[in-house]
Amino acid sequence: MVLKTTSPLAGLLRKSPFKPIQEHMRTVMSCVQLLPALIDALYRQDREDLVEVAKRIDKLESDADTIKSHYRHHMPKTLLMPVDRKDLLSLIHEQDSISDGIEKISQIVTNRDMIMPVAIKNGFYELLEATMEISIQAMTMIEELDELVHVGFSGREHDRVATMIRGVRRSEHNIDKILRKVNRSLFSVEAELDAVSVMFWYKIIEEVGNISDHEENMADRLLLFLSK
Repeated sequence: MVLKTTSPLAGLLRKSPFKPIQEHMRTVMSCVQLLPALIDALYRQDREDLVEVAKRIDKLESDADTIKSHYRHHMPKTLLMPVDRKDLLSLIHEQDSISDGIEKISQIVTNRDMIMPVAIKNGFYELLEATMEISIQAMTMIEELDELVHVGFSGREHDRVATMIRGVRRSEHNIDKILRKVNRSLFSVEAELDAVSVMFWYKIIEEVGNISDHEENMADRLLLFLSK
């Protein structure tokens, strides 16, 4: 398929290579914000609500893929900026992996009759809350990219973004601790559950944990921008 050069995203890219990344991240964030609703519907065993939320996630994930594809096709081979093209592509890839992971979770919980084990409920909801917090931090960080360009990746804005990056890293470290606790809780009741359900719950927990991993990778990529 040939992509039209008159697309709105192509226009954004001509203005700033960060505008489509920010638009993409907003779409990814909308996907992240649906995760608690998806898990809540699962916990309540509300099949109709579960399927509806999953459809919304699928649409947002598809929208994010479209933005990423346009970005790759319209990005110039060289940029007159202190940022490498491959670094920008790496950044949008990390963002896109977040919505991909959430779609995987929604597919698992809609394709199977899943029941949340009581033993993991509190820890899992704590994990969700921490994931929402770090995602907001990552979103705020991405929204600062234009201002960073404006000041030439220096000055007070540089220091502000560097502080955000440290915050994302601290949050990711905290989420690692929560993940270990949730996994141990699931391990404690493995014998009471069927083996297939246990496998899929470990997969769901892993995918939620991957969200913060990708956001830490985003922070590392921005740190690379600041250091150049």
